[in-house]
This record gives sequence, structure tokens and C-alpha cells, in this order.
Amino acid sequence: MFWLAIHFPALPLEIYSRGVAVPEPIAVIERHGNRSRVKACNEAADAGGVLVGMPVSAAQALLTNLVVRSRDMAAELESLEGLASWAGNYTPAVSLQPPDGLLIEIGSCLSLHRGFKNLIAQMRHGLNEMGYSASLACATTPHAAWLLALAGQEVAIRDPAKLETVLGELSVRLLDQSQDTLASLEMLGAHTLGECLSFPRAGMARRFGQSLLDEMDRALGRLPEAREFFLPPPSFTRRLELPSLVNESEALLFASRLLLLELEGCLNLRQAGVQEFELVCHHEDMPETVVKVGFAQPTRALERMLLLLRETLGRTRLCAPVHTIVLNASRIQEIELANLDLFQDNAETGDGNLLLERLRIRLGKEAVFSIAPAADHRPELAWRPCEAGDESKPAGKQQRPLWLLPKPMPCRKERLELQSGPERIESGWWDGMDVVRDYYVAQGRNGSRLWVFRERSSGAWFVHGLFA
Repeated sequence: MFWLAIHFPALPLEIYSRGVAVPEPIAVIERHGNRSRVKACNEAADAGGVLVGMPVSAAQALLTNLVVRSRDMAAELESLEGLASWAGNYTPAVSLQPPDGLLIEIGSCLSLHRGFKNLIAQMRHGLNEMGYSASLACATTPHAAWLLALAGQEVAIRDPAKLETVLGELSVRLLDQSQDTLASLEMLGAHTLGECLSFPRAGMARRFGQSLLDEMDRALGRLPEAREFFLPPPSFTRRLELPSLVNESEALLFASRLLLLELEGCLNLRQAGVQEFELVCHHEDMPETVVKVGFAQPTRALERMLLLLRETLGRTRLCAPVHTIVLNASRIQEIELANLDLFQDNAETGDGNLLLERLRIRLGKEAVFSIAPAADHRPELAWRPCEAGDESKPAGKQQRPLWLLPKPMPCRKERLELQSGPERIESGWWDGMDVVRDYYVAQGRNGSRLWVFRERSSGAWFVHGLFA
């Protein structure tokens, strides 16, 4: 097996500022006992002298305009799950490494993505698009890959024989051990994993416990490591707090793309599509604005979702500036797999459904519909509106015109040449709209084919439809 580890060192900060350059200095703080210290800060804060680990009072004394945000562990985990969903674009073997990493088995999918270099390039591009900074490292064991990613060594170790040499140069501070254990190792002169490995195992186990040896053995592949792979939830909900207030609906498209990338990965991981999603825009002291986007058929294509969202946002007026957006997709359905067309890039249905979806956005869903047969012999009541795009079969083999007039028009029999008929329709006595008619296919003087009937009660003739 071949594992890819992705470490997100700035995740506590990027949940507030990802994807957008924020000019104001921002610091994320974390409480340690009775004092709060800086956990992460952006470039503007770093340039002003703010350092990671600094007390928040000292940081605010250095920069009076420093924006301070508390660390949100729940939002970080939510972002990590969103990243795991996005990674589903490449492989289903994705495992969470809380609080700030992913472990992905890529050995089984390299040929699918045309090799290791191409896969890593695609993943780096996707992470940059979503606004995350990350360190990527690969190794033959998941824990070795994770230690290399933590150290910022972006290498790929394919040969298990070289693993001990490379890991031996890493600091013991990367191990998942207590601070007392790490401090004791350094006091003994073991500053690297290689120096730890040189000590007698029995003595190490007596002094520091078996967990230290087990961790190093897992990294070297001497002990197996079972990983639980990520399973996406049955519905998709992702929240993004915007770095600054947004006043125009079209300006929300960039931030929405960050969430749609995660939705696309979640759908790929589940081999499913979304029939509808909604973008909820939150305002200060105003009701939220809900933007709904629907599709004729379930889809998981990012560009299609973006196109229709752009159309919808262009026709949406915001009642107030937006500070947070939430993407909800509850109507997720499995897509039946099908063979792809040799000369078609997209396996989904083509321009017909896209036109239908855009018409719905521009004209309203209620203005775009299909027609299906209804169980009624009266022509004006023998149809019903149905969901646009639904297939329907005619009720029978009778000749029916393509164009039915809104109301029958009186005509004279002398101007018609009857070609077939009669077809007697006698119905509707139960609802007060009873008809007793004999229908014919006729030809007018100008050569047009008409659908006419004779009202049996009065003997009057009427035109009810025209054939193409």
C-alpha cells in the first residue's frame, strides 16, 4: 500500500479566511489554563510582530487593529470532513487524522489518475482552489507519511528499506506522546527518532511505556495500523463564514464554489447526484435569503452546478449584506452507472436538460412543464401538466392534433372535406361538463388538416384542433 498524508497547519486560521486575501491582521487564539495564546495568525499579523504562542494581551499591545478569533474545533472538524469529501474525487480510501490532517491510500488509484505526479498535481490544484495551505508526503505506512507531513518534508518514500533512514532524521517532538515523555527523551539525548531507535527496546518500554515503541513500530511497518475510512453523511451541509460582508449576490459565487467543490467530492464518493441544493445567505438582524437551484436529473458535475447557481444569483436581490453562507443538499440520489460515449466527455445528459434548467431559472419553475395524458375522453380535459422532462405515452392510437384550440371555433360543413370518422365522444355527465360529439378528420379549402366535430344536440359544426 502507498499512503498520502495531507497536513493543514493553518486550518484554525483558514476556516475564517480561506480563499480570500484579508488585509487586516487576524489571530486565532486558544485557551491554555487561565491564559489565552495565539494559535495561528495571518501574514499581516506576522509582519506586525505577532508570534504563535504569544499571549493574546501582548499581541493586542503590538497591533491595536488585530482581529482576534477564538479557535473553533467543531468548525475545524467540519472543514476536515469537507476535505475528506473533496478527496473522494480521487479515491474512496480516505481517513480522517484529527484535528488537522487526512490520510489517503493512493496506491490503488494511481493508474486511474495517470500516475503519481499527475495525481499529486491535481490534488494540489484542488487544495489551492479551496483556499487551503497544506503539506503533502507519501510513504508505505500511514503513520510514516503523517510524520513526514508534520515535519513539512514533502517526499515520497516507496522503498520500505529507506523508511528507517528517512524517519530517523525527524524530531521526536513529532511523536504523539505526552510532553513529559518527549522532554525526558530529549534529556537523555534522543532528539531524533533515529536516536530513540538506537536505545534498547526493553529499557525504553520500562521507562516510557509500550505506546512509544508501538508508535515507532507502526511508522516503520513492523506493526499493522487499521484505519477507518470516511463515509459521507446521507445529506450534505457545509457552512462558510465570509471574511467580510458581501453586498451583491453575484459576489457570492466565488465563496460558493469552495463549498461546491466539497459537494462534488461527496457525490463522487457516494456515486450519487444531487437533484436540488440551496444556498442559505445569513444577514445581521434580517431574515435569511434562500437561493434554490434544481436540476432536471441528478447531477454531480461541478461546472453544471456553478452555471445554474450563477444564473440564479444573477436574479436574486439581497435584503442586506451577507456574513455567512450555508450550502444544503438533501435530495441526494444514486446515479445508475452507464457506459460512456467514446466521443462525449460528459456522461450526463446533454444540452436538452441544461436548457430546461436555465428556462426554469429565468421563467420560474411553474412556467416550465411537460404535458401528460389524463384519464378523460373529453379532449380539453385529456391532458395534465407534469414535471418538465418526464416521459409520457399517448393514451391510445387515435388520431389527435398537435395543436388543440383553447375553445372550439364554429365552422361550416360545406367548406370541409371529411376524410375519416366519426369518433363518438359522449362523457362528462357527472361533473356538469357533459359533451356529446362526433369527431372527424377533415381537410379545409387551403389544404390544412383539421379536427372537427358535430354537436349532436344542435347539429352545429366546430373546429377543435389542427394537425401539423
